[in-house]
Amino acid sequence: MSRLAAGVVLVTAHDPDDGPRGEDVGMTATAFMSVSLDPPLVLVSLRNGSRMDDLLAEQPLWGVSVLSESQRHIAGRFAMKGRVSDRLLFEDIPYTRGEVSGSLLVRGALTTLECRTEQRVETGDHTLVIGRVLAAGLPSGDGGPLVHFRGRYRQLS
Repeated sequence: MSRLAAGVVLVTAHDPDDGPRGEDVGMTATAFMSVSLDPPLVLVSLRNGSRMDDLLAEQPLWGVSVLSESQRHIAGRFAMKGRVSDRLLFEDIPYTRGEVSGSLLVRGALTTLECRTEQRVETGDHTLVIGRVLAAGLPSGDGGPLVHFRGRYRQLS
């Protein structure tokens, strides 16, 4: 499947139960797609037992930032294994907080979405999370998409 090119997104959610003000969580995903236009539905695939899978099992609101080719550093940062706390990872990334979901949305992303989980489907070692799009934004029209192909981030040329 590494030969199937895929767009790269940052999935985010706010965990209100983690400390006095909660914590923001993020993960890089390439298994993300549109499911339906009416109603507007999207799907993301999460590894079972991952921090995001556990959080979205409890928190129905989440965000997606479709990353541009200039945001490769963001994708790499949130894809690291054994990484530092998400709070530190977000520290120097320009973002806004979604009005509907409370999730962090990356400034300069090609598109941002705020979603509410409609359905979870456990299959194999992943959970497919289908979300209804509650809000969408176009923070930037500049540049092309960040693409993942054969184990590396790439640009369309």
